[in-house]
Amino acid sequence: MSRIELIPTKVGDLFVEVVGSGPPVLLWHSMLVDRTQWKRMADSLAGERTLVLVDGPGHGRSGAPPAGYTLEDCADAAGEVLTALGVDAVDWLGSAWGGHVGLVFAARHPRRCLSVVTVATPVAPLETAERVQTRVLAGLYGALGPIRPLADGVADALLTRWSKRTDPEGRRIVRDAFVRAGRVGMHRSMHAMMLRRPDIGGLLATLAAPVLVIAGSDDRMWPPEVAERSAATVPRGCCAVVDGAHRLPALERPEAVLTHVRAFWARIGSVPSAN
Repeated sequence: MSRIELIPTKVGDLFVEVVGSGPPVLLWHSMLVDRTQWKRMADSLAGERTLVLVDGPGHGRSGAPPAGYTLEDCADAAGEVLTALGVDAVDWLGSAWGGHVGLVFAARHPRRCLSVVTVATPVAPLETAERVQTRVLAGLYGALGPIRPLADGVADALLTRWSKRTDPEGRRIVRDAFVRAGRVGMHRSMHAMMLRRPDIGGLLATLAAPVLVIAGSDDRMWPPEVAERSAATVPRGCCAVVDGAHRLPALERPEAVLTHVRAFWARIGSVPSAN
């Protein structure tokens, strides 16, 4: 049985699905998709954990956020979600954007964050070429909405070439999530969370929580060697690489991600509890 909530927060109403039983884990997805990104991991993980699956602001079934919202606002909103659900502290599992929010959450709310797993989460702002591409995407989206060519382009940008050829369901999950989002909220999020994303590398050395940094072997934005250097700056940090994955390892290689996550949790002995 799953429990559905629409929870008011400082970044708008967030759609939250709670499923499973056991110690709670908050899962926050990548930009341009939604909580269905975790579809291929959720059933297995829900057998041992309570999953708090969040649709980020402007994504999925969540409402539109205010213009210019920040990662700090998202982290505080995650705290509001946990309070509304009666959960004291969680392990955090975040993909890209979700990893950014998780690292900021760990810094701002250390007593509520027992560990963080980031997946394909560059800690630096977009580089020039990426910024230009994102501006084009945001401009076209603002003018035309989630038209099929844009949705296909997003799927192609987030998945490996192999997945694009052999995994039509994965491409459909990405496309459908992009199309499903509210247009105003998604457009604001592109600007606030992509074009204006800050450098959060300086946070890493301040974190008390254990952190696992996962990188996809084919991820040009967050290559394994850069991920390993960043993980080394975290006092209790470590790194793992998922072969054959690009920007969405949890969708492309769910079992490999689960293997790394479970091993990490076992190693740190994290046993969060819900009220």
